[in-house]
Formats: sequence, structure tokens, C-alpha cells
Amino acid sequence: MFDISFSELLLIGVVALVVLGPERLPRVARTVGHMFGRAQRYMNEVKTDIQREIDLDEISSIKKQMEDASSSIKQSVNQFGNQIKDPLEEARKAVNELEHDTETMAKSLADSTKDTSQPAASDNSADGKKE
Repeated sequence: MFDISFSELLLIGVVALVVLGPERLPRVARTVGHMFGRAQRYMNEVKTDIQREIDLDEISSIKKQMEDASSSIKQSVNQFGNQIKDPLEEARKAVNELEHDTETMAKSLADSTKDTSQPAASDNSADGKKE
């Protein structure tokens, strides 16, 4: 983390031993070690928080892109559905008209068949009376 060589650390240790003395040096070294550890943990937490925020921003931008793509696809599907719906409705109407025309023709044909068969039957009964 710091760019300190071993000889510089040794020099700092000797100065601390002379200034603090052999009785207080272990206690001060332990305290400095704890403070150094806390500082490292704090820096790691800050780095983690910053990285998390960066990831959230990236995820948010990806989510927005996905939502935009999704709405675009939905809009395209709706437009395509509307384009298909009109010709399909026209085809249904044409089929219904053909069904109606076919039923009308069938009834009319059935009625004309009944009309032609009834005079023949009445002719037969008239012929039967003559004999």
C-alpha cells in the first residue's frame, strides 16, 4: 500500500524504540496495527461501496435498455396484429356471406324442387282419376 522499503521500516522502528522506550513500544505498536487494520477495512468498504454503485448504474442502464427493447417489440407486435386483424375480419365477413348465400341457394333449390315435384304428383293424381 505504501511504498516503504524494509530498511525504512527498520529505521522507523529504531526511532520509535528510542523515543517511546521498550515498555510503551509494544502497546503503541499494537495500537498502530489496529488503527492500520481499521484504515484498511474502511478503504476496502469504500472501494466495495463505489464498485457496488458502479455495478448498480450499469445494471440500471442495462435494465433501461431491456425495457426500451421490450416496449419496442410489444409495439411492433401490436402493429403487426392490427395489420393482420383487418384482412382477417374481411375474410370472416366474406365466409359468412358465402355461408348465407349458400343457405339461401339451398333453400331456394329445395323450394323449387318441392314446387316441381308437387305438380307432378298432382298430375299423377289427376291421371289416376281419369282412369
